[in-house]
Amino acid sequence: MAAPDEFAVIDTAALDRWIRAFAAAVAENEQELTRLDSAIGDADHGANMNRGLKAVVAKLDEAAPAGPGALLKQTGMTLVSTVGGASGPLYGTFFLRMATAIGDADTVDQKLFAAALRAGVEGVVARGKAEAGDKTMYDALAPAVDALDAALGGEDTTGALRAAADAAAQGRDATTPMQARKGRASYLGERSVGHQDPGATSATLLLQAAADTLG
Repeated sequence: MAAPDEFAVIDTAALDRWIRAFAAAVAENEQELTRLDSAIGDADHGANMNRGLKAVVAKLDEAAPAGPGALLKQTGMTLVSTVGGASGPLYGTFFLRMATAIGDADTVDQKLFAAALRAGVEGVVARGKAEAGDKTMYDALAPAVDALDAALGGEDTTGALRAAADAAAQGRDATTPMQARKGRASYLGERSVGHQDPGATSATLLLQAAADTLG
């Protein structure tokens, strides 16, 4: 069991690495995300997310935001303005809610990061009205934040974030047998069964990037 002083402190530079790692993962998996979305959506999730995250990275390259909250706010606003479909507002709201939760803090400890992540997920729920089992990104995000909260105090930051990423992956895999009840996929009814949700897939990439960079 890790001692509290072994918990990593997450600063602006660490969050910058996280966002860049997420962008790289989406770029690497763009075709797979598009393949998944072609089965139950508009076949544009990969392209939309890749375009938006490239814009996010370009903004980071222009000038480093003043603090963690400012970085997440800039990320959220850029995604809202550049990502088409439902993904832009949902991911944008996620990061904007995280930014609000962090506020003006210069650094983020494990507990504050977990609270901010949960605030982001709550923003996704408020925006998309999704519930567990609807076959959406929420099915990956919800178990991830629950796993992170459960690990607080008992794992170092890397271990806690890895538990969150693993929970997200399990939630992503669990969307395959679900019938979609939200979004474009819901129009397919029973035909949506048997397909992994693309939003849950990209959300898992987000948590995996956090585990890889924020420990």
